[in-house]
Amino acid sequence: MEVQLPILDVTHEYWTMYFDGFVMAPSSGAGVVLISPDGSRLCYAICLHFSASNNAMEYEALINGLRIAIKLGATRLYVRGDSELVIDQVMKESSCKSPLMMAYFQEVRKLEDKFQGIELHHIPRRDNDAADFLAKLAARRDPSPSGVFINDIHEPSACIMEGLTQMPFDA
Repeated sequence: MEVQLPILDVTHEYWTMYFDGFVMAPSSGAGVVLISPDGSRLCYAICLHFSASNNAMEYEALINGLRIAIKLGATRLYVRGDSELVIDQVMKESSCKSPLMMAYFQEVRKLEDKFQGIELHHIPRRDNDAADFLAKLAARRDPSPSGVFINDIHEPSACIMEGLTQMPFDA
């Protein structure tokens, strides 16, 4: 006799994360939207208090979003971002040409190990409005609307080690 087991829908375990970085001299910001399996939205505007390139800011948004997801207990994550370069590098479809991008890539790899499942997908910029809004809000240092968490980050998430001195480089 064959016993039929119910088909389990494991997609309910997945969180979804949208990320975006934004540089606006003299400040920059990152935006992260996390959507829990039950559909709750958590919005983060991350004020980055250091200068870096657009690509570095995209990595900062991704890394800080992953860190927040880990703190919230997410174990499975769909990640959506409009930075083709960052998504391609993390998905190993393109190589990291600068030492700093490689350092950011390695930081993402460390964080990925904390998830049971993680998928990254490039999306068009028009489909990333909420994260883009939050990144610009953080860069402008605008007051936080209700329901938006503000985080301040004072040090880059990755840097190039040369001897005992940390030297942040832009790519």
